[in-house]
Amino acid sequence: MRAITIRTPGGPDVLELTDVPAPTPTPEQLLVRVRATALNRADTLQRRGLYPPPPGESDLLGLELAGEVEAVGSATPGFRVGDRVFGLVGGGGYAELAVIDYRMAMPIPSGWSFSEAAAVPEVFFTAQETLFTLGQLAAGETVIIHAGASGVGTAGIQMARHIGARVFATAGSPEKVERITALGAEVGINYNTEDFAERVRELTNRAGVELVQDFIGAAYWQRNLRCLKVGGRLVLVGLMGGTKIEADLGLILSRRLHIIGSVMRSQSLESKIAITERFRSRWLPLLAQGHLRPIIDTSFPLAEAAVAHQYMEDNRNVGKILLAVA
Repeated sequence: MRAITIRTPGGPDVLELTDVPAPTPTPEQLLVRVRATALNRADTLQRRGLYPPPPGESDLLGLELAGEVEAVGSATPGFRVGDRVFGLVGGGGYAELAVIDYRMAMPIPSGWSFSEAAAVPEVFFTAQETLFTLGQLAAGETVIIHAGASGVGTAGIQMARHIGARVFATAGSPEKVERITALGAEVGINYNTEDFAERVRELTNRAGVELVQDFIGAAYWQRNLRCLKVGGRLVLVGLMGGTKIEADLGLILSRRLHIIGSVMRSQSLESKIAITERFRSRWLPLLAQGHLRPIIDTSFPLAEAAVAHQYMEDNRNVGKILLAVA
């Protein structure tokens, strides 16, 4: 089969389309003919040699897929060859064929394209877990979502608004601010021209917000704490702005703040199956009915994965960047 491989760790130009052996499904896996996959920041880190796949997972890039079942394992009840499925994988999505545990595979809703399905798993799962399972966001509370124009940001804004939360979100240009407010953010904050912490304090009469969802890490640490009200929660989802901080522990203690970390890829299969089930029961019906939708920025052919990676690293996208595999 054809797949995107990494010639050597480095920039986007190290990605190339080559022939590699097709995977063989275990008894509990489906072999999927991949029709579409999507980019995630984890892919760019793995390409640079900074984020190796967990043991037992494919060393190919790609954390989500949509396609047709090509073959079924001997213990995959409910699935048959030809089924249209999508889901989260630990690796292998940038390829013509990939395997997925049948308990992680979901039927593609009627009327959805493969592209729409491929744009859902990683971002909606991450938003679900960080905002609701860990962040415990509830109706009437206020959340600030950083990287609001990212895939996770565009999913989270919609989900938070749907449950009746008040949403502030940050983005890096006037155009992106306009897009995220159109999606449902009550306030969009351009982090290049405003101090988001000061703006949040003004918007909340200096009380702060209940929840901060952060992808940046060290560069936002102190300002994130300043945004939180007493008893507030900070969920760290990424570390794009560095990993080392000088922490004011007194502030954390005196304001009873909760600091929570989250990484999806390294979680156990059992944990990911539970995450999938939470998504299927709470959010997939809303997506299928059109109350929420995946935001797709653009799609590139699989052979242009390097161009797609550069596009992501230039921060040009609003929503998901897809790869059309076949």
